[in-house]
Amino acid sequence: MNSLSVSSDPYARIFLLSHMRAYTSLAGHILGSHPQINGYYEMHISYEDAAALDRQLEMFRQGDVLKADSRYLFDKLLHNDYALKPERLGAAELKILVSLAEPEHTIKSIVHLFAQKPDPDLYASPVEAANYYAARVKALADFCRTADRGYCYFDAELLQAAPERLLPRLTDWLELDSPLSERYEVFSQTGMARRGDTSERVRSGRIDRTRMDYSHIAIPEEALSAAREAYRECRELMIAGAVDSVAV
Repeated sequence: MNSLSVSSDPYARIFLLSHMRAYTSLAGHILGSHPQINGYYEMHISYEDAAALDRQLEMFRQGDVLKADSRYLFDKLLHNDYALKPERLGAAELKILVSLAEPEHTIKSIVHLFAQKPDPDLYASPVEAANYYAARVKALADFCRTADRGYCYFDAELLQAAPERLLPRLTDWLELDSPLSERYEVFSQTGMARRGDTSERVRSGRIDRTRMDYSHIAIPEEALSAAREAYRECRELMIAGAVDSVAV
């Protein structure tokens, strides 16, 4: 199959482009609970040709069952290791969501998560977590600057703080035939390693509006300033280039 060939499956795609600890597990579960949408977790694959869409469908079928009369297959890309090249996916119908969360709370959340792992992890370092954040935000801005498909941008915090405002806009952008709900299903791979959030919060089936306290974690000022600057510049660019946007 060449790079411009059309995927053989009938499903349109929803891609959420974001970064770690930006409420993406919550987003995936809310989207994946809609009757028209299959998928709720990060599949860790790149989409650089139409054959990747077939690989995605096959991977999903290995662990889950496609819903009857569904329209979409969902994936989220949170790392620069995994690329999305819409111009190489042929005539596939795509709905692209792009989302950022503000840097300080996000970086502290990354550090908190990786500090709990039994073996030392790179992102348990506040500097390395901040470097990841800044690099990822810049890569997302580059995607938005060059993508040949329209996208919808939203501030990630709205998923927790104001879903009543965000979800109707996402429902419209995705052209769903019924509203997205604040309540969601718990799936077979919910909470599993490499499938998103592993905390008990994601298993509740509803949005928990309690904001976690990471005040015990300190980020060196130089690293935090660089992350803040990347967020400010890139968020502004993303909103300016979006077909639709929902901001705090």
